[in-house]
Amino acid sequence: MNGLEIRKCLISEIKKAVVGKEDVILKAIAAIMAGGHILLEDIPGVGKTTLAMAISKTMNLQYNRMQFTSDVMPSDVIGYSVFNKEKGVFQYKKGVIMCNLFLADEINRTSSKTQSALLEAMEEGSITIEGSSKPLPEPFTVIATQNPIGSAGTTLLPDSQLDRFMVRLSMGYPEKRDEIQILKSKMGGNNPLNDINQVLSVENLIAIRDMVNNVFVHDTVFEYIVELVNMTRCNEYIEVGISPRGTVALINMAKSIAYLSGRNYVMPEDVMQIFMEVCKHRIILSSKAKISKVTVEQVLNSILRQLSYAGR
Repeated sequence: MNGLEIRKCLISEIKKAVVGKEDVILKAIAAIMAGGHILLEDIPGVGKTTLAMAISKTMNLQYNRMQFTSDVMPSDVIGYSVFNKEKGVFQYKKGVIMCNLFLADEINRTSSKTQSALLEAMEEGSITIEGSSKPLPEPFTVIATQNPIGSAGTTLLPDSQLDRFMVRLSMGYPEKRDEIQILKSKMGGNNPLNDINQVLSVENLIAIRDMVNNVFVHDTVFEYIVELVNMTRCNEYIEVGISPRGTVALINMAKSIAYLSGRNYVMPEDVMQIFMEVCKHRIILSSKAKISKVTVEQVLNSILRQLSYAGR
C-alpha cells in the first residue's frame, strides 16, 4: 500500500470508534509517523482516550495508560531497581512507560517532578535509572491529555516540555449527526473498539517512518518554513516565538502529511495544513496581545496570510 491507501485504511478503522473527527485522526497519525509526540487538550469525555486506544489497535502497538494524579511518583512512570537477595544484584522493575504508545492521562494533574520524568523519554527515547540508561521500545510515542478547564490542583507543563510535543490537537464536541451515531454504536453494551482491525504492524510503522524521513523537500519550501518561523520571532503580539525544535517539527509533520497524501515531496499546502497544530503551543503572547485580547490562533493565521507562498 502507498501512503494514501494506508491513510484511508487507518482512518476507516479508527472512525469505527472515533466518529466524525477525520482531521484530528489524520494529524495524530501523521505525528506518529513523523516520530513525534501528541498533546490532546480538551474537556473530558470527547474521545481523547478512545483515539489513543484506537490508534494502538490499528498499528498493533503495545499500549499503556496512566492516570496522572498528585501522588504519582517518577518511579511509577519509568520504573525502579530492587535488590534481589537470592542473586545478590539489583533488578529493574519496568514502569508503565515501557511500551510503544504511552497515554499520559491528565498530565497537568501531577507534580512537576513527575512531569519531568517524561522529558528524557520523549527527547532521547530512553530513560535513566540510578545512572544506567535503558532504551525504550521502538517505536515509542507519548500521547498526553490535559483538561484546559478547571485549574484547581493542576500544574502547568513548563515551556521546555510543551516544546517536546510535535503537535497539540483538540477533539471538540461532535456534530449532531455524529453524536447520534455514537449513541447508536453503543446500543446493547457494544464497545466499538472491539470492531477495529489491525492495519499495520510495528515493523510496518518503523519502515514508514524511514519513508517519511526521505520525503523530498525543495529549498524554496525550506525557505518558506524558516520565514514563517522567523515571523513568529519578530511579531509585536508574540513574546517568545517558535524554537528551532519547532521548525524541525514543522518540516517533519509536513513530510508526513505529504506521505499520507500519496506524494514523495512536500508542497506548501502541507505546511499550511499543520502550521497551527505544530506552532500554537510553542507561542507565548506578549502583554500587548493580552491587552488587545488577541489569541494565538489569530496571530498565526495573520502570519499565514501575510506570507503567501504564491509566486515563489
